[in-house]
Amino acid sequence: MIKLISKKLNFVRQFATKAIPAPETNPPILYTGIFINNEWHFAKSKKKFKTLNPTTEEVIANVQHGSADDIDHAVQAAKEAFKLDSPWRTMDASKRGLLLNKLADLMEKDRTYLASLETFDNGKPYSVAYNFDVPASIATLRYYAGWADKNHGKVIPMDGKFFSYTRHEPVGVCGQIIPWNFPLLMAAWKLGPALATGNCIILKPAEQTPLTTLYIAQLTKQAGFPPGVVNVVPGFGDTGAALVQHPDVDKIAFTGSTEVGKLIKEGAAKSNLKRTTLELGGKSPNIIFKDADLDEAIESAHFGLFFNMGQCCCAGSRTFVESSIYDEFVERSAARAKARIVGDPFDLQVEHGPQIDEEQMNKILSLIKSGKSEGAKLVQGGVRVGEKGYFIAPTVFADVQDNMKIATDEIFGPVQQILKFDKISEVINRANNTDYGLAAAVFTKDIDKVNYMVQGLRAGVVWVNTYNVLSTQVPFGGYKMSGHGRELGEYGLEAYTEVKSVIVKIPEKNS
Repeated sequence: MIKLISKKLNFVRQFATKAIPAPETNPPILYTGIFINNEWHFAKSKKKFKTLNPTTEEVIANVQHGSADDIDHAVQAAKEAFKLDSPWRTMDASKRGLLLNKLADLMEKDRTYLASLETFDNGKPYSVAYNFDVPASIATLRYYAGWADKNHGKVIPMDGKFFSYTRHEPVGVCGQIIPWNFPLLMAAWKLGPALATGNCIILKPAEQTPLTTLYIAQLTKQAGFPPGVVNVVPGFGDTGAALVQHPDVDKIAFTGSTEVGKLIKEGAAKSNLKRTTLELGGKSPNIIFKDADLDEAIESAHFGLFFNMGQCCCAGSRTFVESSIYDEFVERSAARAKARIVGDPFDLQVEHGPQIDEEQMNKILSLIKSGKSEGAKLVQGGVRVGEKGYFIAPTVFADVQDNMKIATDEIFGPVQQILKFDKISEVINRANNTDYGLAAAVFTKDIDKVNYMVQGLRAGVVWVNTYNVLSTQVPFGGYKMSGHGRELGEYGLEAYTEVKSVIVKIPEKNS
């Protein structure tokens, strides 16, 4: 128990005991409109929607609801900004990098406000927003700022008397649709590579969490991006559908559920066969062998599932534990979940805030109910916490079988399922027996096991003796129904560039 408490305090220190300014617990709401051509607009339909504080269930603000007409307005602005002789297209690539760095500077200056606004609108702990979401977003923009003048083609020694080279050119007008679990970070993941490579953007934030994205829109103007380069249109699924179906949008980048990803792929194909990158759901296996550092494995598995209240596409939601250590692992994991501090996300000691909204909370509670009815053993949590706010107690199930609903469906909430295995050949087949393939992890001290598992697991990210470690330099994306394309790293640039081959005839030498 002493070791468990020590590990828990290490986690709290990681986010909360650094020098951290007091949050703005009621941050001013400055922007709720539609941002097009560096100006703020009302929705043409005059419609608005409410964004709620998930901690209190109170209305924060009424936000403009973009329609197909607003999307068309934004697309026309982006098309104008993308014209060959426009300030954006004629700008030096190095200047694009300077603008991205300027945007990062402005975010750094407003770090406390941005973290507070993210907590207010999303419900994640302020300590996490301040020490993870905001700095990771800034780091993403700075990383891609460095790529702006380095994304170049190649000279190719082709056969014959020809000179050949390739150019990396921007795709054009890019629609970007981001989720509610990491609003600020997902905006940075989308904006960074698209702007570095010279594209123009219409960004649609999730209806649950539009506020930090709208604030970033204003900062892009302040940073000096030309009108029409970055446009932000808040709204619901109808807004996203209008963006996907617009014939003058050249590309869609989407992060969200696999269900919606399928609709986006279909809509993109029907409109103009526009390019798509999809970062979708997951049901990621986290495999713990008996020779692992058990203290580290328990805490990492806890963090891998419960971080961001379980609202992570790459969450380690199927925890496979070797049978000889299974009972101890379950007991200690349940104790760790019970010790997790749930409450007001502005409290610096809180690790666990509310779920995003009532719909998501009820979905999670329904899946917990199905786990109990199908015979899994509920060893911790499984209930709503309090009567106000969308809080769910950190939940742990043991004796989970592969065919149970909680082991096949993406829960996207604080529910850890612990499954037992005996053999390496068995667990690798079970781990891969899913429609998803976003992430996986292996905990062992045996390098031979590591090498075997890494090449056998069908996932876009495989962690070894750690979990949920992401870096701007390393690509992220999934196999199978977890999507296609990669974000982050040099690979992330490929989604926003077209490769043009140029072949020049070499004239005959004059005699």
